[in-house]
Amino acid sequence: MNIYLNNTPQEIQASSTITNVLGSLNIPAQKGVAIAVNNNVIPRAEWEAHILMAEDKVTLIKATQGG
Repeated sequence: MNIYLNNTPQEIQASSTITNVLGSLNIPAQKGVAIAVNNNVIPRAEWEAHILMAEDKVTLIKATQGG
């Protein structure tokens, strides 16, 4: 099934969780990473249980240092 990760189409397996998708894309689930699905922020504690649906729009934000 298709989702959109930062507006880029991604093919993922059905019943994939946020944690599954991050792992398959080699994106570490570290501090400073935030996820929103369809403009709703998903708390890190829910990533393993949040199942993505076809056509979901997932926004991945990584915090960076700087000034």
